[in-house]
Amino acid sequence: QVRLVESGGGLGQLGGSLGLSCAASGRIASFATMAWYRQVPGREREFVARIISDDTTGYADSVKGRFTISRDNVKGTVYLQMNNLKPEDTAVYYCHARLRPYSTAAFSDYWGQGTQVTVSS
Repeated sequence: QVRLVESGGGLGQLGGSLGLSCAASGRIASFATMAWYRQVPGREREFVARIISDDTTGYADSVKGRFTISRDNVKGTVYLQMNNLKPEDTAVYYCHARLRPYSTAAFSDYWGQGTQVTVSS
């Protein structure tokens, strides 16, 4: 069974830095994309950053130049380094992966359980 487990987050300071990680476990044949989304209460989940199989990255305009997504293919882990934090970065951050387990021939979407990031001023 495939699982995504996030760690990191917590309380950050205005202008400071925090890091998130997301480890994929299970019998995974290949990854198409790994990404981070975030959600605040009462609002839709929004895209933050993604990294695809050739290591091409993409970012939401709101985090471009401040956040960096990377991954370790051997460990099946994706990271999000968040710098120059702003109060509007406060949200629950979710890891997402589009991947293919060995048990199937198709790619499917998986989500982590979410981790809270709070930026204090």
